[in-house]
Amino acid sequence: MPRVDLHVHTNASDGRFSPAEVVTRAIEAGVSVLAITDHDTVSGLEAGLAAATSFPSLKLIPGVEINTDVPGGEAHVLGYFIDRTCPELLSLLSELRVSRHERGRMMIARLAALGMPLSWERVQEIANTDAVGRPHIARAMLEKGYVVSLREAFDRFIAFGKAAYVGRTKVSPALAIEVISRANGLPVLAHPFTLPEPEKLIAALKEHGLVGL
Repeated sequence: MPRVDLHVHTNASDGRFSPAEVVTRAIEAGVSVLAITDHDTVSGLEAGLAAATSFPSLKLIPGVEINTDVPGGEAHVLGYFIDRTCPELLSLLSELRVSRHERGRMMIARLAALGMPLSWERVQEIANTDAVGRPHIARAMLEKGYVVSLREAFDRFIAFGKAAYVGRTKVSPALAIEVISRANGLPVLAHPFTLPEPEKLIAALKEHGLVGL
């Protein structure tokens, strides 16, 4: 039975390992089909695809995960087999990365107001990428001793609706699906049962071109 993993992040976004390391670890784990789907960036794909050429048994799918907003939460839309040079896709991802920086700074300001000052420079060092996200802020909080786990950082402070949470540039899942489709990709909804009213959302997004879950 082939082993398949269609939702993997590298350190181009919020993963721990470089694209080449991810490919090597996939091979070691016996994975035969792997999709690199970093949050709001395709910057890890070239290195991942280059590393995969050394392993003929591995099929590497170029992908992306676009964070979008729905009432009451976020929906993450995966794009598989994307054209990573598509100007419209790159423009949207660039806009989202700028928003991530603005959001990160605002969340740090809110944490400071709660008595938990963090250095933006340190968060950027932890991220080591343009795709700064909440996991990087959570790691900085853990490093400072403000929380005892990454989960606590989210559950108490930076998850949706918590005191230090700040929203991002509003992108609808429908727009993400349409942009992925125009980049010759297959749009798929990630972890749907973390969403409010998933069946209603899935039915609506199917009309915009959603092809899977």
